[in-house]
Amino acid sequence: MGGFFGTISTKDCVNDLFYGTDYNSHLGTKRAGLVTFDEESGFHRSIHSLERQYFRSRFEDELDAFKGHQGMGVISDTDPQPIIINSHLGRYAVVTVAKINNLRQITDELLAERMHLSEMSANNINQTELVALLINMGDTFVEGINKVYQKIDGSCSMLILTEDGIIAARDFLGRTPIVIGHKEGAYAASSETTSFPNLDYQVLRDVGPGEIVCLRANGIEVLQQPFSRCQICSFLWVYYGFPASDYEGINTEYVREKNGRIMGEKDHDVEADLVCGIPDSGVGMALGYSHGKKIPYKRAVLKYTPTWPRSFTPGNQLRRDLVARMKLIPNPAILKDQRIVFCDDSIVRGTQLRDNVRTFFENGAKEVHVRISCPPLVYGCKYIGFTSSKSDLELITRRIIKDFEGDDKKNLEAYAKTGSPEYQRMVDEIARRLGLTSVKFASLEDLIESIGIPKERLCTHCFDGTSYCREKD
Repeated sequence: MGGFFGTISTKDCVNDLFYGTDYNSHLGTKRAGLVTFDEESGFHRSIHSLERQYFRSRFEDELDAFKGHQGMGVISDTDPQPIIINSHLGRYAVVTVAKINNLRQITDELLAERMHLSEMSANNINQTELVALLINMGDTFVEGINKVYQKIDGSCSMLILTEDGIIAARDFLGRTPIVIGHKEGAYAASSETTSFPNLDYQVLRDVGPGEIVCLRANGIEVLQQPFSRCQICSFLWVYYGFPASDYEGINTEYVREKNGRIMGEKDHDVEADLVCGIPDSGVGMALGYSHGKKIPYKRAVLKYTPTWPRSFTPGNQLRRDLVARMKLIPNPAILKDQRIVFCDDSIVRGTQLRDNVRTFFENGAKEVHVRISCPPLVYGCKYIGFTSSKSDLELITRRIIKDFEGDDKKNLEAYAKTGSPEYQRMVDEIARRLGLTSVKFASLEDLIESIGIPKERLCTHCFDGTSYCREKD
């Protein structure tokens, strides 16, 4: 996915920029970049890989080189960013949180018009530079940003650092969030409200779907009013979001606990001695499940935070699986002879959970029941790319459907419908393949109730395959 942070102030902004960007680190694992603008020295940019080190350790030693009252940073799961552009709109820098499915098609169109792309990432097109080229096709930034909205298939939110301020433009369907914070003499825009409290910013408001605003040290100018339709990604509350963050004014941890409580209250088919959350994103759900089911919450498995605070993403799948397993340590004193419910955010490939379940039994668990805080992932994400999957067949659900039907695309609607014969057969097979005593998934209706936003304003494509066209008004 990715996340960004931008700030503009009457004072030096570098410290706020550094720490505010760092609070988006859970959203990406590949690259990070910072850029500032100073009236005397102009733009200063630095980009580093995060695949072997953390954001702070990569940038801390060079902070003194950054100067100015405005800047922005990005944590990216895609291309090197920010991109600095010199154009008829002036000199500016841009960062994006985007997934552009028709990248090659747009590139071919631009090349046919004798435009060119210079930034390459592993011999691939840099989608942030492509966004900049589309912006440059407008007579104004607003016109150019709308050109991006019109051309891309996917989603794109962006920050643009200009000499006059920071422009924040949220995806035309609002799939990825931008939140504005304020403190005396400064404004900030971030993917995560988690960036704000320790830097003394107060959450001001969300940028609306398709809305374009310009932040200056003395205020906010709305350049384009928000569109009426919203399709914010429901998976933000399930997995991606940091527990302290709010989207559309709704707290992530609150949603996870409510979701778990609803499941615990309805889960009459299992008798268990305790519940445990798979750290980190399963903990909130497990606390709620404990309350709803009225069984104790215990830490039967722990995350080893001194050296595994988060999973970097090695290129080799076997090494990724090993990394995912190594950071979680079972506690035999809690597991022994217990019937345990483990709560987790989702099941994607199933590899990590299968290995964990084997470890739980090896350490004395009598029964291992798994409860998942969202419905089965039957459709690959087309909009934000919350997994590194390159094919829908990497989803355990689609592999099972292919084995059942001979075609992984056959009868998907039936398999996605909670309670249908096809759905139950698929879920039972997931439990069998992963070695679980039982597994249950939250229904889409319960997840939507937990979030508290009408379904028509949420993107639930990965669960039920629904997609919506871009805003036209």
